[in-house]
Amino acid sequence: MKILVYGVGAVGGYIAGKLQQGGHEVTAVARQVTAEAIDTNGLVIVEEGKRFRTNPKTVTAIAPAFLDEQVYDLIILGMKAYDLEAALDPLVAFCPAPPTIITLQNGIGVEQYAVNLFGQENVISGALTIPLTRETTSQIRVEQPGHGLVLAPRHNKKRIKEWVDLFKSVGINTKGVRDYQSMQWSRALLNMMGNASSAIVNRPPDILYKSDTMFDLDVRMLQEALAVMKKLKIKVMDLPGGPASQLANGVSRPKIFFKRFLVNTVTTGRGGKMPSFYSDISAGKRKNEVAYHNGAVARAGESVGIYTPVNKAYNDVLLMLSYKRLDWQEYDGRPQKLFADVKRVAEQMKQQRADNR
Repeated sequence: MKILVYGVGAVGGYIAGKLQQGGHEVTAVARQVTAEAIDTNGLVIVEEGKRFRTNPKTVTAIAPAFLDEQVYDLIILGMKAYDLEAALDPLVAFCPAPPTIITLQNGIGVEQYAVNLFGQENVISGALTIPLTRETTSQIRVEQPGHGLVLAPRHNKKRIKEWVDLFKSVGINTKGVRDYQSMQWSRALLNMMGNASSAIVNRPPDILYKSDTMFDLDVRMLQEALAVMKKLKIKVMDLPGGPASQLANGVSRPKIFFKRFLVNTVTTGRGGKMPSFYSDISAGKRKNEVAYHNGAVARAGESVGIYTPVNKAYNDVLLMLSYKRLDWQEYDGRPQKLFADVKRVAEQMKQQRADNR
């Protein structure tokens, strides 16, 4: 197959490398520095003690990917969630009638941008649960075996078996499901635990949860998200390597047992790395995927009348830190500072609710 992978960070690079290794003709749209590194050193994947090098064709913009009226069998969108909307503008200009598009962004409803431009019948939502580390510009390491990829169509009549089989054929544990909302929300539950809180307080989850304040806040965050899912009639779904149902059921267990499970799930699920929201803020980026996780939960909660002060506070504080409107040092190792923000947001939400009665 001829496959275009648009966005070659850890996720896009891993997918591009696996597909190229599997004998497919892959064109990768990458940043200049990434394209040069791949052209010089190859795209290297380190997985289960083995190291393999591939050499996909690289371009640094969408236009050259479509020279001479090039046609693809599949387009995979691998950029960060906050880069997706801007990235789609040139794609629709050069490929107004695309083949099947698979979105691999983390977050709730991120692929709606693609649906709006290309139609839901052309879009498949994907959730990759494989923890990856981008060791160098062109080398990616798989941190944990036993994880995989889930695909769900945006249109209920869209067939996805061909694409499930494609990824299985190149060694990626892949399954197809029909309910994209259940898949996305369940993936978000797993992503959110120990993510925004860890980024804000600047501590890894295993250290973070030694604070009862932070553990209790994250449990409240999870309870809020589950309440919104229940109101929206969205079911919790287990994903490869992602026990979302155990996470959802754990909130009713004694703290001592749930805390142990939570620390193990969060740390092993990320391969011992600091969470993704932390990576963005520590790199000085003025964008953060918290808007598509805690922010999305807060927006959905508001729309259906569910109270979500923890999710809203996490989203607002982390975005303000990213925009440099708050001083990160003021939150460094200070759970009570974040707790005070949650309390303030809760009071504001209660007042707004009272004013609207």
